[in-house]
Amino acid sequence: MDLHLKGKSVLITGASKGIGLSSALAFAAEGCSLHLSARSAEQLEANRDRIVKEFGVEVAIHPADLSDTAAIETLAATCGDVDILVNNAGDIPSGDLFAVDAAAWRRGWDLKVYGYIDLTRLIYPRMKARGAGVIVNDIGNSGENWDANYIAGASGNASLMAFTRALGGVSLDHGVRVVGVNPGPVATDRMIKLMKRRATEWYGDDSRWQELNDKYPGKRPATPEEVADLIVFLASPRAAYITGTIVTIDGGIASRRSII
Repeated sequence: MDLHLKGKSVLITGASKGIGLSSALAFAAEGCSLHLSARSAEQLEANRDRIVKEFGVEVAIHPADLSDTAAIETLAATCGDVDILVNNAGDIPSGDLFAVDAAAWRRGWDLKVYGYIDLTRLIYPRMKARGAGVIVNDIGNSGENWDANYIAGASGNASLMAFTRALGGVSLDHGVRVVGVNPGPVATDRMIKLMKRRATEWYGDDSRWQELNDKYPGKRPATPEEVADLIVFLASPRAAYITGTIVTIDGGIASRRSII
C-alpha cells in the first residue's frame, strides 16, 4: 500500500532506540525526511548514518534532554515546519504510590507528559497556520488499564490520552490531526527494566523477568516494528479521517482488564 508519505518531514522524539528508532526506519522507508531527537548524541549519530545509508533520505539529529522546556523550545525552533510530529520520548518510573518519590514522579512527567504537551503547543500552531499536519502521541495502555504498581505512568498516560482526545476532537477544523497510540508491553530495553521490577515484586528475583512472557497474549510482547507500522499508518493520508482517537496495540490486554 502506498501511504503517500514520500517527501514529508517528520520529527520524532525519543528516537535513539526502541519504538522511536523503529518509527524512524519506517518513515524513512516511505521516503520521509527526518528530524531525530534524544539524549544520546552518539546513538543518534549512528542511527542517522544507518538511515542515510539504507534509505538515502535527509536526516537531522538534535541531541537534547527534552525534560527541559528550553531544550524543547530550541528543538521546535530548529526543526521549523515539520509535517508530522511523533511524541515518543518518555521514561516514567514504575512503582506504587510510596515507591515513587515526588522528585522521580516530576522528572518522569517533565519528560513525557509536559514534554508532549509543550512540544505540541509549539508545533501545532504552525500546522494550523498551514492547514495541514499530524501529531501522533505514543502513550501506553496503562492510561486505560490502570496499575497501582505503575501509578505515575498510569496517571501520566491517562492525562495524555485526555489531551490527545481533547485537541484531536477540534483539530481537523484546522486541517490538523492529533491521534494517540497505546502500546502494551513492547520488546524494548525500557520494557526489560520494567519487567525486572515486576519480577522482583512478584517473585523476589529480577532474573526471572522472562517468565512474565508466558502471561502475555501469544506468550510475547509486541515488537517495536509493529508499533511503528501503526504510527506510520496513522500519520499517513490513508488515515485522513482519524483524529481525536487512541488506538491500542497490546494483544488484547486492556480489553480483558489484565495488567499483563
